[in-house]
Amino acid sequence: MSTVHDFPEKSGSASNRTARVLADRAAGEAYVASVCFKHGPPRLTGVELEFTVHHAGDPARSLDPDVLAAALGPHTPRTLRPDSPATPLPAGSPVSLEPGGQVEISALPQASLRELDAAVTADLHHLRDRLAAHGLVLGETGIDAHRAPRRLLHTPRYAAMERRFAAIGPGGPTMMCSTAGLQVCLDAGEPEHYAARWAAAHAMGPPLLALFANSRVHAGRDTGHASARWLAVHDTEAPRSRTARVAGDPAAEWAGRLMDVPLMVLPRGDRPWDAPEGLTFADWIDGRGAAALLPKPTEADLDYHLTTMFTPVRPQGYLEIRYLDAQPPDEWLAPVALVSALLGRPSTVDKVRELCAPVADRWTTAARRGLADPELAAVAAALAEVGCAELGVTGLAAESITGISESVLGRADRSRSEA
Repeated sequence: MSTVHDFPEKSGSASNRTARVLADRAAGEAYVASVCFKHGPPRLTGVELEFTVHHAGDPARSLDPDVLAAALGPHTPRTLRPDSPATPLPAGSPVSLEPGGQVEISALPQASLRELDAAVTADLHHLRDRLAAHGLVLGETGIDAHRAPRRLLHTPRYAAMERRFAAIGPGGPTMMCSTAGLQVCLDAGEPEHYAARWAAAHAMGPPLLALFANSRVHAGRDTGHASARWLAVHDTEAPRSRTARVAGDPAAEWAGRLMDVPLMVLPRGDRPWDAPEGLTFADWIDGRGAAALLPKPTEADLDYHLTTMFTPVRPQGYLEIRYLDAQPPDEWLAPVALVSALLGRPSTVDKVRELCAPVADRWTTAARRGLADPELAAVAAALAEVGCAELGVTGLAAESITGISESVLGRADRSRSEA
């Protein structure tokens, strides 16, 4: 649900995309392929950090939107206060809110992890100070450990989503209002390497999900699952949350998939944004069914449709790796560094794919059992060793590399022993 930020810009200005009508399915697929996979040497790393927010003295108390707005001050997103200036944090990170009041900072991408660490540390420090002055604190896990889902933001998009997901089951409302993730954003890579990076980013998902899973307790109840957050996402709506195929050309397959995914919401001004049941984007382009009464879609409409995908890895012109639980505010760097190192060089990417092949499709096991599963624990430990040996490519200082290695390897070793 996060917004797109400042990796290389999509082709064309926003006004051009708004006006440019998509003539047919082929035009839609060509547009998706062109904007979702930007090729070039991997240079930039970004991170999007989501956190639940709690009243410090009573974390189970319902979050007060007025207190949250007062705490965020000029950084308050317009989804909560339409008249807010919505200024970025001091180091440039925009602030956004998820439907349940989870706060998200989207750090501007940097050329090295050292620079990213400095920017995020400054912005997190500023954010936490503002929250603390109003009796609020950031959560430390990937799901609200204290409260049941409750929507705080009253926007047409979120109202339509809530109605749509309520008919499917509890996963959607939980995802919207109770979960928090850590999203690593990396350049897609050169034409000859991006398919392998795409495949590796998926293959290492289950062991890394298991390695950093921390969302077992939700709303005061032990769910029995290592990552209740990921299970909520997975149970939301299969066409927009399931894993992508990784065997063929990523751009072509993603473009075809987007055409066949039903619309989640349909922006319509002051009218309800509920999309006609079962209407795919391809249907809209071709004017089939309920689409016969709608104006032809534009590239901007397709851009919006892209934001309704909740896949483990989402291409945004860069790779947005979305499967990790949120970590405590002071511990976000270790998983980001590990992911960056594992995708840092073509030879490491090949090693990751080989190492993770036996568990590459075990998403549900990873979310339910985590590192209690012996095979996942073994692969996660081996992956941690490979990644920590590659941390030198990240640009981090030696002392940071040492601390991250000790943290990651210690986590893997303890879990493997317990398994």
